Amino acid sequence: MKSGLQIVASIAMAAFGAASAHAQAPLTEKNVSMKMAHMIIDGAMEDCAKAGYKVSVVIVDNAGIVRASLRGDGTSPHTMEFARRKAYTARTRNQTSLEFKAATDTPASAYLLQIPDVVAVGGGVPIKIGGVAIGAVGVSGAPGGEKDEVCALAGIAKVADQLK
Repeated sequence: MKSGLQIVASIAMAAFGAASAHAQAPLTEKNVSMKMAHMIIDGAMEDCAKAGYKVSVVIVDNAGIVRASLRGDGTSPHTMEFARRKAYTARTRNQTSLEFKAATDTPASAYLLQIPDVVAVGGGVPIKIGGVAIGAVGVSGAPGGEKDEVCALAGIAKVADQLK
């Protein structure tokens, strides 16, 4: 006959085994594919070129890591890094970098500017399926962040059918 302690131990082990089996279920996440990244870059570059802007475009994935990038002809050297930071800001904040700028204009939220690699200027836009960001695009080089953001949105529009 089992003692009370052995019974409790057996029940605990059975419960732990069931919980750990459940905890080992694979994680399923959506992410930006390379094809999608290229389509967004092409769309953003085309839109900016129509307006006469020379830009660089960076796509980050759902973890904020660079997935694809393109430095446009005639762009300043800093545009690649700035586009990356705009995309990173949009992805990590789950809002456009222009919205982040507006949010950090108040003294109560200015502390957010201390987060490494974030920037408070337009040009970064999250790529979302529903309300979930799967990545972001950053554009840099147009004369003003608002114009960069228009190009970023045009890039995302190229893949809108894939984001449903």
